[in-house]
Amino acid sequence: MQTTIKNAISLVGTGLHSGRPVRMRILPASAEYGIWFRRVDIEGRDNLIAARYDNVADTRLCTNIANDAGVSVSTIEHLMAALSGCGIHNVLIELDGPEVPIMDGSSDRFVREILTSGVRKLDAPVRVIRVLERVEVEFDGVKVSIEPHDHLEIDFSIDFPDQAIGRQTKRLNMANGAFVRELCNSRTFCRKADVDWMLSQGLGLGGNLENAIVVEGANVLSPGGLRHQDEFVRHKMLDALGDIALAGAPVIGRYHGIRAGHAATNLLLRKLFATPMAYEMVTCDAETAMKLPGVGVKHSDLSQVA
Repeated sequence: MQTTIKNAISLVGTGLHSGRPVRMRILPASAEYGIWFRRVDIEGRDNLIAARYDNVADTRLCTNIANDAGVSVSTIEHLMAALSGCGIHNVLIELDGPEVPIMDGSSDRFVREILTSGVRKLDAPVRVIRVLERVEVEFDGVKVSIEPHDHLEIDFSIDFPDQAIGRQTKRLNMANGAFVRELCNSRTFCRKADVDWMLSQGLGLGGNLENAIVVEGANVLSPGGLRHQDEFVRHKMLDALGDIALAGAPVIGRYHGIRAGHAATNLLLRKLFATPMAYEMVTCDAETAMKLPGVGVKHSDLSQVA
């Protein structure tokens, strides 16, 4: 069955790039509604944007979506990952600014609020996108692919010159709340030199050592260090799930990313949907439904975060 949240969620946080407070509400929605963003600070033109891969307008520092009226919302990937990882199919997200609040740089707060609100089943079947043929995108040392599988699996490898990060690899079956237990609290990361560059460009004004892991060489500058030894690759997997969620329905397939980011995942979805023989959309049967991310996840799963 399709789902939405039981109760409205209200949050206030800081925009990563503007450094300004952002008020956000996540509202329940009916079956077949999907996931939409509304910029309540904009009047006189279309302020609704569907959370879809073909609305992605920029992927340089985060995932930014925009509508035909030029209204945009950025840094949506952590919230999209939380919705997907908690098995939410239909909501309206209202914002009074151009960014989803960064919170602690992970999906943890969003997941906690969703599970506190509760999940409500709707009287409509879930449709899934089943991958039928392997599709691949490769450029500049980046490689990303998706291929047939009986559930969503994410396999990710990163390789950074910084000693604090280095090479990390992780593979995870995303079924049944694995996102909540293993990925949701992994934070975004950057190098100190990247922070200095962003600030010089008037970007990242809301970034600090509390909402990102900042590294310099072999040193982790953020207080308290890492939440996981491999937190860097876990966050890349979190981002990938959020960007995959822009397919518009749960995806059944094996995603493999090598040094991939937002741009690569979006290009992969565009290539997948431009290849009609590579996928099909089908009504989810009972066996497949039990393998979807978020099915059966409970608030108590947060205590099992790996």
